[in-house]
Amino acid sequence: MASAEQGNFQVSIFFDSISHHLLFLFLSSITLTSYNFPLAPPTPPSPPPPPSSSSSSSSDLQQEALEAHDGASKGKYTIGLGQDCLAFCTEVEDVISMSLTAVSSLLKKYKIDPKQIGRMEVGSETVIDKSKSIKTFLMQLFEESGNTDIEGVDSTNACYGGTAALFNCVNWVESSSWDGRYGLVICADSAVVDGKLSQNCYLMALDSCYKVFCEKFEKLEGKPFSMAEADYFVFHSPYNKLVQKSFGRLYYDDFLRNPSFVDEAARTSLEPYKSLSGDESYNSRDLEKANQQASKKIYDTKVQPSTLIPKEVGNMYTASLYAAFASLLHNENSSLIGKRVVMFSYGSGLTATMFSFKIQEGQGPFTLSNIVTLMDVAGKLKQRVEFPPEKFVETMKLMEHRYGAKDYVTSGDCSNLPAGTFYLTKVDSMYRRFYARKDTTST
Repeated sequence: MASAEQGNFQVSIFFDSISHHLLFLFLSSITLTSYNFPLAPPTPPSPPPPPSSSSSSSSDLQQEALEAHDGASKGKYTIGLGQDCLAFCTEVEDVISMSLTAVSSLLKKYKIDPKQIGRMEVGSETVIDKSKSIKTFLMQLFEESGNTDIEGVDSTNACYGGTAALFNCVNWVESSSWDGRYGLVICADSAVVDGKLSQNCYLMALDSCYKVFCEKFEKLEGKPFSMAEADYFVFHSPYNKLVQKSFGRLYYDDFLRNPSFVDEAARTSLEPYKSLSGDESYNSRDLEKANQQASKKIYDTKVQPSTLIPKEVGNMYTASLYAAFASLLHNENSSLIGKRVVMFSYGSGLTATMFSFKIQEGQGPFTLSNIVTLMDVAGKLKQRVEFPPEKFVETMKLMEHRYGAKDYVTSGDCSNLPAGTFYLTKVDSMYRRFYARKDTTST
């Protein structure tokens, strides 16, 4: 292999019978709104799937404007990366404030008694405290109810932590240790990025997971798996161009496994690349283009509906995959009932998982249509505050200066934050962080 990265490839196929007692909450430093959706369906007569919520920065930067500011060629970010906008944190926002806001919003919006939470897992690569997990900060939201009996801590492995946290809750619910209460998963990040994403590592992980996924499917179902078996594919989305390449790669994998899995035109266009070695195939620009062209029509149907939020807000790290799933719910709504969704989660280092589930209808406030209504993705995207590139650069310089710093007070400017949002007020000489809530008392 050409990659120096090594790791484990974990593959799980079916989550068709997950109980409703998992609450999924996905957020990221660069998301800007609240998303509420069920990640996995129950199997009747189980209760309906639960909601989830996400909240963070409302600061928005158009990628076309950033291209001009950076002196980049026109289309470098919008076409080359496939991105439309970028959301970013201000100095009063961090991974803890966003997590506090999202959990508080979830409990309030769905009228969930804090005592109903029995496990809380946080997936994040943003390690602020040197010893304790983000989850410990969130426990203050349960003090008034007197609920201190909540299992779980943080999971950290780059962008994969959210999926690890999710699986921890899934395994808890399916175990003899489950006490019947909800599991809550938080994906939160305000990440520090060093170096370029290794596209080859991502694609190698994708290939490895897909290979084992197909083998497990065939063993369980007694028939071969091809992309035709799934209705939608949702990917970890650092940038949209990589999602396009990834789906094209899976199409190529299907062609190599069995040419009859792809249409005649695709067989003709991909035939010249059939004998390429693994390393050659990862580095062939011609194959990359052929893959995307051959899979374009299917991509528009099976992948495009999941790309809205990632394209609008940028890389969301641990929340990236699940914001893409929120996009799918937003765009397809009740038509998703009974459909199979394949998810690919990836974290540099590396760890990756491919898993799938079927979506079933919920009941009461947790019907698919009601959850989509409460997400109000389109409405919240319109509520964003657009900033010029200069403000973005200025903010990033301040954030870099403050990274790892202590003994400072923030501006406290929360004018662009919605009411009820938690925000950072200061970090003292012992690195302790203090927060307040807009229009409410300090926490």
